[in-house]
Amino acid sequence: MAEFKLSGLSCAHCAQEMEMQMRKLKHGEDAKIMYNSGKMVISDKMAMADVEKILQQEGVAASPMAGGHEDHDHNHDHGDTSLIVQIAISTILFFVAMLTDKYLPTWGTFSIYFVAAALSGYQTFFKGLKNLFRLKFNIDTLMTVALVGAFIIGDWGEGTVVAILFGVNEYLEGFGMRQARKSMAALLKVVPKTANLLKDGVTSEVPIDQLRLGDTVLIRAGDKVPSDATIVDGRSSVNEAAITGESMPVEKQVGDALFGGSVNNEGTLKAEITAIYADSSLAKILHLVEEAQETKTPTELFIDKFARYYTPIIMLFAVLVTIVPPLLFGGAWSHWVYEGLAVLIIGCPCALILSSPVAIVSGITRSAKNGVLIKGGVFLEQLAKTKQIAFDKTGTLTEGKPVVAKEITYDDANFFQISGMMEQSSSHPIAKAIMDHIGDTKLAEMEQLTTVGGKGLGGTFEGKQYFLGNEQQIPEASWTEQARADVAQLKQDGYTVVITASENTILGMFGIQDALRKESKQLVQQLHHEGITNIIMLTGDHEKTAEKVAKEIGIDNYYAGLLPEDKLTKIQQLHDQNGNIAMVGDGINDSPALATADLGIAMGKGTDSAIEVADIVLMQDHLGKLPLTVKIAKKVRFVVGFNIAFALGLKILALLLALTGYLTLWMAIMADMGATIIVTIFGLSILFRTKAEKELQ
Repeated sequence: MAEFKLSGLSCAHCAQEMEMQMRKLKHGEDAKIMYNSGKMVISDKMAMADVEKILQQEGVAASPMAGGHEDHDHNHDHGDTSLIVQIAISTILFFVAMLTDKYLPTWGTFSIYFVAAALSGYQTFFKGLKNLFRLKFNIDTLMTVALVGAFIIGDWGEGTVVAILFGVNEYLEGFGMRQARKSMAALLKVVPKTANLLKDGVTSEVPIDQLRLGDTVLIRAGDKVPSDATIVDGRSSVNEAAITGESMPVEKQVGDALFGGSVNNEGTLKAEITAIYADSSLAKILHLVEEAQETKTPTELFIDKFARYYTPIIMLFAVLVTIVPPLLFGGAWSHWVYEGLAVLIIGCPCALILSSPVAIVSGITRSAKNGVLIKGGVFLEQLAKTKQIAFDKTGTLTEGKPVVAKEITYDDANFFQISGMMEQSSSHPIAKAIMDHIGDTKLAEMEQLTTVGGKGLGGTFEGKQYFLGNEQQIPEASWTEQARADVAQLKQDGYTVVITASENTILGMFGIQDALRKESKQLVQQLHHEGITNIIMLTGDHEKTAEKVAKEIGIDNYYAGLLPEDKLTKIQQLHDQNGNIAMVGDGINDSPALATADLGIAMGKGTDSAIEVADIVLMQDHLGKLPLTVKIAKKVRFVVGFNIAFALGLKILALLLALTGYLTLWMAIMADMGATIIVTIFGLSILFRTKAEKELQ
């Protein structure tokens, strides 16, 4: 398959028609015209001359995309400028004709109106004329008939207004998608073009597509990381906003991973390439975002189907409006021919077709700027409708690493010292949590230290024996009633208990728990505020731990003691009981549940598994952007609904005016243009990010 960038593509309805024509060509059954992103994908076996002939009918030009990536620096505004100049001259001529009507002969007034109409409407006229001969009825055909009809019946002024306003309408229709595409192009500007390849001590600048696995690259301060890599020399802070949406720089040192497209803030780094650009996280993200723009929602599919029947129905309605009143009710032919021409103008389905794609592309692009990858408009629509979200606990609502949350001390002088001496050489996560809690303290070494499987540690220091671990590791002689009661209470409160004791006394105990993410409590509150009525936690932990976490952050329902397969079953049950459900996990061990849910949301920090498994990926390693994403999805859904209702409402109102004989040509074109303006403005309004949103960490 070959990819082409299209310039001059400003009409969604025309894009559909060109695609249908191309699919009738030899080898054209898989041809695609992607209106949202301004691209064309065709078989490389197709005759390019035939393809270009179809494109030229709509004034569209195609240019090949080298390596699947276009240069976004091209400026296609010259076509827009030409159209604006033509419309401006036509408008001036229209007012000249209107103001000098009394002083000029009829042929003079007619000539000025004709030139004004021709300047704005000649392209539409020629396309419409061709369509008439082919018995193809689209918006160009309708406008041509209306324009010619207006001049034939002597309404030159109104015919000229139709031509001018239709020119404005075409410009506005293209403007909405151009702005949305520009916003997408801004995302793609993060793609690095070249890399400083380091070979045998010599640095050379090469295109990124020439990099190979294992190559070493030099990344100076201010440079973009050319592709996914691992630091082999140097340390610096790196801006990963292009991948994760986080504006705060991340400190990096030898051994740390770098994302392609991130920016080195300071110092010089040497890094080994771990993925060629085409396989890098950035390339996958940008490819998925571009694909997402073309994934049609059920609403869009319905609109497309409706639009196919709408224009022929309007043509039939216009004929009936023209002939029924004069034939059956004695109406004046001139008046009802005029009304029939006005009905033709409102047969344009453009505003209706634009109702959804501008809003959806804006929503996907805005989310991508926030570090949230949505794989298609269908998932954006699904998120807006979802009322219940299930969260995996470990690593999602919690940090996935233990911390000391509580301590009980019986021997202030020795508890921390002995605990630290026993744990300082261990790499166990609980040992690290205890050492983090104790802090940086110079500690002596245990003379003897042994590990007792499933229980804990034993050691000797200055002739005394010490123990650290669970209840089974502690000698019976060390226990007191108070200590047993304290252990029971800690366990009752959902803590994992680690006890430190000597041969005859307990020095103290730690209550260990999985650290809650600092944003979890606020997250639940914000999701409730956004209309999520059932927030669920799924965990393999025991009941008391789950209850404690759920109560602390405000979870509506929780289910404990679940194995991975149990989570999958629970998701299915919740769907059957309450309808659509989204599942949030880390994208690796939650894969079955993410796949089973109606909507899978993964926290990925750019990992391949997260990108592949989920429908929506939070590229940060936290949940802070999820409520905002829900808000954007709901706004997109509202805007799409409003746009459809508004576009149809204006047309229905115009049709009712036609039935009563009060619809004028300029009212019809204003109804169509007004709808296009409103749906475009509303769709583009989704792109605007608030200052608070940009600063959200």
